[in-house]
Amino acid sequence: MSLARRSWWIPAVALTAILGSGAWMLAAGQGIAAFGPGAQGWGSTDWGSSMMGGGWSGLDSDRGPVSDLADARSRAQEFARDLGDGLGVGEVMQFDNQYYAEITAPDGDLATEVLVDPFSGAVAIEYGPARMWNNRYGMMGAASGMMGAAGGSTERIDAAEAQRIADRWLVDRQSGLTADTAEALPGYYTLHTLRDGEIDGMLSVNAATGDVWYHSWHGEFVDMSEAP
Repeated sequence: MSLARRSWWIPAVALTAILGSGAWMLAAGQGIAAFGPGAQGWGSTDWGSSMMGGGWSGLDSDRGPVSDLADARSRAQEFARDLGDGLGVGEVMQFDNQYYAEITAPDGDLATEVLVDPFSGAVAIEYGPARMWNNRYGMMGAASGMMGAAGGSTERIDAAEAQRIADRWLVDRQSGLTADTAEALPGYYTLHTLRDGEIDGMLSVNAATGDVWYHSWHGEFVDMSEAP
């Protein structure tokens, strides 16, 4: 293949991968829950039911049901070891629909987010921001690699501004909820949502655009285990 043809072919492959992932998510009933100030959302959907209906592909899917938070942490830790050297597990949360875990980098920073299916034990990168906004472990990171670009951060919004954006979004769309402190991941922030000071759910804010993605697929919050 000539250099001229290769120069447009690589970005085209990357774009196709990103668009293909978005089309798959929409076809599975997993649209973006909402965008940030001034943007138009794609419509809120129930991610929980479609996720359990066949969206899982991950580690140790034949090990059987997850018994508790400690078991979910163990499954996530195995996934983290396969994902990259030195990766670990931070906070683990239990929701009605699944377990959630933070994957941490060797320096303690957050790397990505995963879900653990309570029924099969399968572990996978979380839907939504972790797949579409994470510029190291998600689709954007894969696109950068295919195009030969450096994987550096393009973040422009800091954590304090991300929390203010989240609070404004919640006032408009989720009455009674407020945003907790923003935690930085590659390309975006994730925040707990609070009701009367207690954890209710989660949302994410894109660090470059300020778009908001509400984690509507979790269901009701049950319990959590802090980072060890």
